[in-house]
Amino acid sequence: MNFDQITELERKYLIPTYDRLPILAVGGEGCALFDDKGKQYLDFLGGLAVNALGYAHPEIAAVLRAEMGSILHVSNLIYHAYQAPLAEKLAKHSGLERVFFGNTGTEAIEGAIKLARVYARKHHPAEPFERYEILAVENSFHGRTLGALSATWPEKYRQPFEPLVPGFRFVRLNDVAHLRSSFTPRVAAVLVEVIQGEGGVVELSEEFLKAAQDLCHAQDALLVADEIQCGLGRTGRWFAYQRFGLKPDMVVVAKPLAAGLPLSAIIARDGVAQAFAPGMHGTTFGGGPLQCRLALKVMEILERPGVLEHVRDVGAYFRKELEKLKAEFPVIRTVRGDGLILGAELEIPGKGVTRELLEAGFLVNCTQEKVLRFLPPFIVERREIDELIAALRPALASQMAGEKKEVTA
Repeated sequence: MNFDQITELERKYLIPTYDRLPILAVGGEGCALFDDKGKQYLDFLGGLAVNALGYAHPEIAAVLRAEMGSILHVSNLIYHAYQAPLAEKLAKHSGLERVFFGNTGTEAIEGAIKLARVYARKHHPAEPFERYEILAVENSFHGRTLGALSATWPEKYRQPFEPLVPGFRFVRLNDVAHLRSSFTPRVAAVLVEVIQGEGGVVELSEEFLKAAQDLCHAQDALLVADEIQCGLGRTGRWFAYQRFGLKPDMVVVAKPLAAGLPLSAIIARDGVAQAFAPGMHGTTFGGGPLQCRLALKVMEILERPGVLEHVRDVGAYFRKELEKLKAEFPVIRTVRGDGLILGAELEIPGKGVTRELLEAGFLVNCTQEKVLRFLPPFIVERREIDELIAALRPALASQMAGEKKEVTA
């Protein structure tokens, strides 16, 4: 079926929840995606941070072929060969001890909220008040299920579905004084993204993160790091919180874990994890053989010498080139991020820029209306970054000129 036939079927049968790009994807290789007309796009969106190893990675393809001849699914009432070894690797690299596997990031956030509340109930049963509150940070995004949405800041995501789950409050971004004043004895956990991806690649300060950790440790509340977008190598470290020497009580990961198949994980301290007993939490598909075998291969590749160093190196180069553009184009307000999660905030709406980049053969998205967000595969090379920067120049110039015309008119 061609592009027109597919889009007509979609208009007729799909629930319209996505504002799609006019591309019918049919293949890819490395950092390049191919459409049905043979056009190539350098992908700086990376399937929203999922395609960390790019397209058609030969080792991932080999694992898929091997496991397709074995078992695709068994229930979590039965052992299989890949879940425990994967849990061991995640525990080792996070500095924590126990793992629960789910399917998606929002599902993992839901599980982390449940675990935080049951931990508080079990460890503080005699208190005259109930610990159940979750502190989240303004500008945060944690998912689209009702619990995760309750911890998500932007009104546009929350308002249509209210009333949401009670017990969530928001702390002002990087405001340590507000964090301290918000930390009542009812707080069970603080939920943070070290780098807020959907929020526009906004970084939480070291001072704020360490204050959150200290408050949690002092009051036996839990620090939960949402590393769904910024974790698993995206910053050139296994986890973004490791840049500051933090020791969260729980870490939530998802996007790149299984090379494009749904898999998420809650990683927790042993003492926290023990608050769950058999039957208190579960999932049908989470941690299946195919997903876990793929994730083991992803982890093995990321463990190889030079891989995370490459992310740090090309990420630093990319940020430097964006800073040069900022000096050249005042329409760029600021450049933010670490490794290969970068953002360029504009003075003007970014949709026109992303549209021109798409026509030039580059996939980039805009979040928060004015932030160009870059999430390329970890295998991106400097020459590909140079190609994007070269395409950004005329796109920015064109949009600036368009803005000036509108103001003059």
